[in-house]
Amino acid sequence: MVAAPVTRGLVCFDVDGTLVPGTSSCAWVAAALGHEAELVAAEAAYVAGEMTNQEASVIDARGWAGHTEAEVLARLATLPLVDGIAETVAWCHDHGLRPILTTLAWTPVGRMLAGRFGFAAYCGPVPEAEGGRYTGRVAEHLDEYGKRDFALSQGFAPERCAAVGDSRSDLPLFAAVGTSIGFNAAPAARAVATHVVDGPDLRAIIPVLAAQLSSV
Repeated sequence: MVAAPVTRGLVCFDVDGTLVPGTSSCAWVAAALGHEAELVAAEAAYVAGEMTNQEASVIDARGWAGHTEAEVLARLATLPLVDGIAETVAWCHDHGLRPILTTLAWTPVGRMLAGRFGFAAYCGPVPEAEGGRYTGRVAEHLDEYGKRDFALSQGFAPERCAAVGDSRSDLPLFAAVGTSIGFNAAPAARAVATHVVDGPDLRAIIPVLAAQLSSV
């Protein structure tokens, strides 16, 4: 029997704009629930620093009111994703790196992606639900600093942590870890990332992770 590799490091993956190209999981769901325009405006205000993620979450949560958990899960099953997620996550597990999701996407998104691809943990704001139906309220908020804190709570020294992301919500985490990878990133994230990788396939980051593994 082959022993599992010793876990030597942590890799944190953002969702919206990183694993989900060209849109966000929130906008994808909002388009089906009927409040896409309002949500997209809120996301733009957050990116511009004109709104907190808590404020944007309150707006989005109202659009979920009355809809069922099953409706949202059915919509998430069609979420567009970059290529190579399964292979990259498997590579991490095989090489002693713990892959997790550090995201401001709602927890149903993280739960779905973790179950589908094998991410070891996830964070996110929590939409309130009662009896399988969303109330339109936020049960638990999370912001970009919460993403960072969730990653650092996993028990790895910062120099053994890598983060893969693309935007404003990744900046505190990028500043806290030893390796930061801007994947198809916006200018603010590209400017501070230790590495920049572009392309349609997540496997393009594996050489960077391999180099990190050899140094820890």
